[in-house]
Amino acid sequence: MPTTVFTIANQKGGVGKTTTAVNLAAALAEQKIHTLLVDLDPQANATSAVGVEKQPGKSLYGPIRGEAAAIEMITPTAYEHLALIPSEEDLAAAEIELAQMENYLMKLRGVLEPIRKLNGYRAIIIDCPPALGMLSMNSLAAADQLLITLQCEYLALEGLGQILRNVERLKGAHINDGLNLGGVVMTMFDSRTNLAKQVVDEVRQHLPDKIFSTVIPRTVRLSEAPSFGKPIFAYDPAGVGAVAYRNLAKEVITRFALK
Repeated sequence: MPTTVFTIANQKGGVGKTTTAVNLAAALAEQKIHTLLVDLDPQANATSAVGVEKQPGKSLYGPIRGEAAAIEMITPTAYEHLALIPSEEDLAAAEIELAQMENYLMKLRGVLEPIRKLNGYRAIIIDCPPALGMLSMNSLAAADQLLITLQCEYLALEGLGQILRNVERLKGAHINDGLNLGGVVMTMFDSRTNLAKQVVDEVRQHLPDKIFSTVIPRTVRLSEAPSFGKPIFAYDPAGVGAVAYRNLAKEVITRFALK
């Protein structure tokens, strides 16, 4: 079966993007789907959240510069069926250097192509920086499906419009004609507030076919898990956060025929 590349993006920070990338990848792996998590954020939060230490020279910085192969960067994790390409601080330099390269928006696509051809992974999940810079735009150019994480608050809707306009620009420029809006994941949902419910309802009205039924709750356990270097399934396997991400994974498996 072919590999599906998902990029999880939002130019706003603190919206559950990395939490979703890590826990969706872990939930797919739990379902025995071979999954590769790619940490494209120089802060390396996804790397530490699966318990992997940052190592100099063990990120996509070298491959983007043409100095190594991405396949050499693949690192095992403690979890069966889940592998990682880690990040490191040097990746921040790629934001500046990419702009000076030829075909600068296509670099990541080319770097990941040999991994796709191997067919060793059914899903590749890219965690982007919290800004629509060069790395994030590269991830959009490399992906089949864009998953947007959206915090359940009013200003989140403005960010949704911005990222959708960038997708249309990429497609209009024929940089990635095959990029689809795979879905919108509503995160940090607080059932005690009317505002959270109103935001979910509004997104459902605008994008009824795209919003996932599963809503990720705001929980302390989901916030704590990365500091212990664990996905939620290893930290609080029976909690509401784990239940939510398992349900999201089931929706993703069904929607994109991953099994």
